[in-house]
Amino acid sequence: MPIEFFAKVSVFCFLASYFVALLLDALRLLKRLPVARWIGLVFGLAGFAAQTGYLLIRGRQENLPPLLSSTHDWLLVLAWIVVLLYLFLTAVDRELAVGLFLLPVVLLFVGASYFVSKQPNSLIAGNRGLAMLHASLLVVGIAGVVGGVMLSLMYVVQHRRLKQHHASQPGVLLPSLARLARWNWWAVVVSVPLLTLGLGSGVALGWKSQYAGKTMSFSDPIVLGHGVVWVAMMSLFVWLLTTRRSTGKQVAALTLWAGGFLLAILLGLQVLSLASFHSGAKTSLRMRHCKLQIASAAAEQIEETERQPAQLCGSLSNLQFAICNLQSPHVRLNSREARS
Repeated sequence: MPIEFFAKVSVFCFLASYFVALLLDALRLLKRLPVARWIGLVFGLAGFAAQTGYLLIRGRQENLPPLLSSTHDWLLVLAWIVVLLYLFLTAVDRELAVGLFLLPVVLLFVGASYFVSKQPNSLIAGNRGLAMLHASLLVVGIAGVVGGVMLSLMYVVQHRRLKQHHASQPGVLLPSLARLARWNWWAVVVSVPLLTLGLGSGVALGWKSQYAGKTMSFSDPIVLGHGVVWVAMMSLFVWLLTTRRSTGKQVAALTLWAGGFLLAILLGLQVLSLASFHSGAKTSLRMRHCKLQIASAAAEQIEETERQPAQLCGSLSNLQFAICNLQSPHVRLNSREARS
């Protein structure tokens, strides 16, 4: 299928597909319906294909990989990874109700992409390799945190179901508590080093940009927000490695708090569009608009300057013509006297 087929695909197309897939997964809470599960999987695959084509088209338009083309595309890549995880887990075990936990996060990321910049960041120029490393590490690390949050939610739900003797609820199958706790532990232990490397590469990118004379500040709100989130995740990371008698419920609760805080900070700062070098595209657009206004005013001034000599020449011509008209009666009178 040629990529041009996706040229008219909009964000709403795959957003609607994921929403329908979530609704069909939610029907499993009421009754075991194999047909609904298959139809939901088809809608998930259709949304995944449409989103893939959309990102490829966006990358071609900006002549950049989707991770670097804009904040809008970066959020969609993050959602794309979560959808890929959903499809993989569903293919491994079709009875797992992973869509109920992953698809709401996908809808959140895709919906947030409506409110962020679609223009490239000016700091990428000359630092493409380092910027790609920074964006890749962050997106994979945050995807790992999303996985940890999902596993924590599944743990809490399964713990409550076992406590209330509803573990055999039809249509909803969840792994055992021991398996969920182990997966949750690994999700945090793997994602935090990736986030650390991502933030470290971001600091290196900032220093390199400052050295090149570009605008960057470590008091940037997004940098500060990510730093606070990193401290929270690193505290959880150290606690997991040093505490030997931690219960699965404690790990799930702490992961929910830390991961939820990360997602709230990430989406909140991006959607609020605070003055940040991460939204340098918006700043550059404003600067470009100002430059266009200045250039237009300068052109008008030049035209006005060029028009003034023409007006002066026209005034001199009119003055000469008036003098000639004033002199012409005397000339006529003198010629008559000479004849007489």
